[in-house]
This record gives sequence, C-alpha cells and structure tokens, in this order.
Amino acid sequence: MITQLISLAITIYIWLIVARVILSFFQPRSYHPIIRFIYESTEPLLSLCRRILPRPMMNIDFSPFIAIIFLEILRVLLIQLLRFLF
Repeated sequence: MITQLISLAITIYIWLIVARVILSFFQPRSYHPIIRFIYESTEPLLSLCRRILPRPMMNIDFSPFIAIIFLEILRVLLIQLLRFLF
C-alpha cells in the first residue's frame, strides 16, 4: 500500500514536470492558478538540478530530464527499501 502511494506520488510529480516542459513552449500567462501551481511545485527540484548541471548549451535546459531520472531512481530505491523492511 505504501509502495503504491509512493509510486503514485512520484508519477504525479513527473507528469507535473512534463506539463511544465510542454508549457514552456507556449509561454502561457503565469498568473493562472494551475500554471502557477505547476511552476511552484516543480521549481525546487528543477532549480537544484540546474545548480548541479553546467550552463545550458544552445539554451536547452536539461534539468527536467535529470529530475525525471533522479525521481525514477528514487522510486526504485524507496520501493526496494520498503520491501526489504516489510
């Protein structure tokens, strides 16, 4: 049950990152509540990834890609740890 909840939470967060990437192509009005929620909820992880990565080449931001990889690794590690403990 807990493993499913963790997996669902990580999946939702990954989809928020994907939505942010898609929204970045359209540059919508940032004052819409849903768009603000997407940006505010994903910015902490993406800003951490931007600090780790070198400067973007050709103005391409790879932080969403790195964040998704990190989240998938985190999902696997947490689920394996919970299965080991229980």
